[in-house]
Amino acid sequence: MKNYDAIIIGTGQAGPSLAAHLATEGMQVAIIERKLFHGTCVNTGCIPTKTMIASARVAHMARRADEFGVQLNGPVQVDMKKIKERKDDIVGRTNHEIPEWMKDIDKLTVYKGHAQLADARTVIVNDEHLTAERIFVNVGGRAAVPDIPGLKDVPYLTNSDMMELNTVPEHLIIIGGSYIGLEFGQMFRRFGSQVTIIEMGDRLIHRDDPDVSQAVKDILENEGINIRLNAECIGFDNKNGHINVTVDCQGGALQVSGSHLLLAVGRVPNTHDLGLDNAGVATNERGFIQVDEQLRTNVQGIWALGDCNGQGAFTHTSYNDYEIVAANLFDNDPRKVSDRILAYALYIDPPLGRIGMTETQARQSGKNVLMGRYDMSRVGRAREKGETQGFMKILIDADTKRILGAAILGVGGDEVIHSILDIMYADQPYTVIQQAVHIHPTVSELIPTMLDNLQPLK
Repeated sequence: MKNYDAIIIGTGQAGPSLAAHLATEGMQVAIIERKLFHGTCVNTGCIPTKTMIASARVAHMARRADEFGVQLNGPVQVDMKKIKERKDDIVGRTNHEIPEWMKDIDKLTVYKGHAQLADARTVIVNDEHLTAERIFVNVGGRAAVPDIPGLKDVPYLTNSDMMELNTVPEHLIIIGGSYIGLEFGQMFRRFGSQVTIIEMGDRLIHRDDPDVSQAVKDILENEGINIRLNAECIGFDNKNGHINVTVDCQGGALQVSGSHLLLAVGRVPNTHDLGLDNAGVATNERGFIQVDEQLRTNVQGIWALGDCNGQGAFTHTSYNDYEIVAANLFDNDPRKVSDRILAYALYIDPPLGRIGMTETQARQSGKNVLMGRYDMSRVGRAREKGETQGFMKILIDADTKRILGAAILGVGGDEVIHSILDIMYADQPYTVIQQAVHIHPTVSELIPTMLDNLQPLK
């Protein structure tokens, strides 16, 4: 039996920073990782996918070179092995740095192995029993595998498996029309694959507004991606080396045949084998650990951070979970989950930046709402760069002059959106940014112009 002041299970985005903070406060800390240090983001999520997206963009722009007056000799060639090597190098550097950094922290012990709760104060790892008055669960999530007829009979890939491909698929079929599926779809289309995206809903990225969904669909279809919506019934079989997907849609062929199949239908938490029942920790029907505003579970002395608590499922919200816990434990600062404003991005090209309420939510809020909208085709910076697809819109509470939400689908949208987000966090009226003098030529300079033309929601 080894006694610690705190035990952290999982080294995802929140874990290492929390471990270091606890140790600097004088605590004896154990942190446990069963597989890959630094979780999904570094290994199979944000960093590797955006690295590969960068390669895909280079290929895409090379094919467009003639539009910019640049001549290339011969067709564009994609070397998937080199793309993977570049991705692996960038991921590997971070993977090497994090465990080495943690090993050098005084009062912090790193364990490699699978952790299970024996009770509310005891964790078993590699047959060792560790005890602590504080336990922090930070185990992340994994790709969901749905129960679809015939799926067990065909080879399929998840987002993790896609990272290991050395060749470009002839025809990639993607099940799921949300963020992961769309990013991989555009990426591999630009690498040279034929791509079909199958979505059971009536539109892509269903959490976003219909006009955003339609604009994203247009962007992808303009690049030759086949999108099938309203796929109510899906089945699989494997014949003659091809994966056949039966699709019952409102239109189009009833069967799609491809070389590779990607499942991108959501994620589930890694909570099924932690022994949470042994500690009495409550989960919801989807397996997410239930937490309060300070990320405390129903068991005193146990917290849940990151994707496994269902409070964000983003790298930035996971890190904010660490900040909330640390502020409450050590700074007498009662930070809470509801303090943060919803913010995320879709990294197709051009990207989508989203914050706060959608237009649909604003309409349902009962507030007196104003909306501004501006097409990217009217933005000088977008025209200069040859990136005129998309639009931006912003929602304002007419009574308080506070910004309710915004969406920027267009060149630089994932960065530009932060100028609006900062005004929201500062709880300042939209007139602050409306009256700001922005640099020309940029995308950001058109935000004040958009705010000069607010109209009531009809």
